[in-house]
This record gives sequence, C-alpha cells and structure tokens, in this order.
Amino acid sequence: MKYSSLNRGFSSGNPIANLFVMVIGILTIAASIVFGFFAFVIIGSIVLIMASVIRIRIWWFNRKMCRQAPPQSANKASGTGGVIEGEYQVVPDDSKTE
Repeated sequence: MKYSSLNRGFSSGNPIANLFVMVIGILTIAASIVFGFFAFVIIGSIVLIMASVIRIRIWWFNRKMCRQAPPQSANKASGTGGVIEGEYQVVPDDSKTE
C-alpha cells in the first residue's frame, strides 16, 4: 500500500534516468513558454499593423469623399436641397399585354 502512493509514474529505479527525464521536461516546458510568448508578440504585431492599415484607409476614404461632396450650404442656397437631377426612360409594362 505504501509503495503505490510513492510511485509517481516515471520512476525507473535509476536516479540518473529520473533526473534526465525531469531536466528534459523542464526544458520542454520552458521552450513552450518562450515559443508561445514570441508567437503572441508576432501575431499581436500583425494584428496591430493590419488594424492601423485599415484605419488609415478608412480615414483616407472619408477624407476623399468629403472633398468630392458639395457643401450642404450650397445646395440649400440654390434651392435644390434634396433634389437629384438626372435623366430617366419610361419602360413599357409588358405584363398587361394578352
């Protein structure tokens, strides 16, 4: 009964082998933590750069659209507020023919 509670699952009876397994395990965990940190930094940098590019593009587009749009006061002063000028063509309705 006492033997089963002391058995930790990797004991081979050789203290050098046990030490080797523990060192390899610690190095693996440390390498995983370091790799995870660098992966987080790289992915975070990519997301930050992409967000900045998209934000600059939206700002540039809004700036360009504001330059092309006529001022609101000019439309109201000329009396054409809310009126869109253009040409149209009447299309005959074919559903009523027999």
